[in-house]
Amino acid sequence: MKEQVKISLAEQVIETCLAMNASGLNHGKSGNVSVRCEGGMLITPSGVAYDQLEPDDLVFLDLDGRYHGPLLPSSEWRMHLDIYRSRVEAKAVVHVHSSYATALSCHRKSIPAFHYMVAVAGGQDIRCSDYALFGTQALSEAMLVALEERKACLLGNHGQIAYGDDLASAFWLAGEVEGLARDYSHALMLGEPHILGDEEMKAVLTKFRIYGKQLHEVAEEDRPLMDMPQAFNP
Repeated sequence: MKEQVKISLAEQVIETCLAMNASGLNHGKSGNVSVRCEGGMLITPSGVAYDQLEPDDLVFLDLDGRYHGPLLPSSEWRMHLDIYRSRVEAKAVVHVHSSYATALSCHRKSIPAFHYMVAVAGGQDIRCSDYALFGTQALSEAMLVALEERKACLLGNHGQIAYGDDLASAFWLAGEVEGLARDYSHALMLGEPHILGDEEMKAVLTKFRIYGKQLHEVAEEDRPLMDMPQAFNP
């Protein structure tokens, strides 16, 4: 990996770490961030405060699970590695102990289709994994089960994890998961919310193929899904 590319990616990881703490999505030294790079990934080191990180502190870990450099990788490196190994589309991973997602995970509650936006994670719900000790292969395996056909999940009695096409999208998805966890927690205060049915959520997932995209970004066969106003042609 070229040194300049490594430094740029490392700087982006640090910016993401600082942003997730500044936003309240994470606290202190908890959580971790990684980005895929040539031959493996760059991941935050274990036990270093994010505001003290320098680009050279980021740890390169190859896809065989071997780290390079003077610092140890995050204790949760296995989860990141297994996502990159099993999901070719994953380019960045964000793991946080966000408050509402963590609270739900402590009750082993998945987030059901109480709101159509749960589809942002790729399915009809956002699952909560079984509990396993942090930093273990058992936790990574439990995570992979909960991530089946999903881009994010809650981790039993722990927090949440999300991946995306890049650091910005992974960070955004982690924020969406936390927002949904918050709204679901509030909805539960009023009683059990109405859950959208399978057919309703299938329609949402179909429409999500064009969600947030401009016309030039949408495949021709998906354009009928766009309920667009008529263009003004003076």
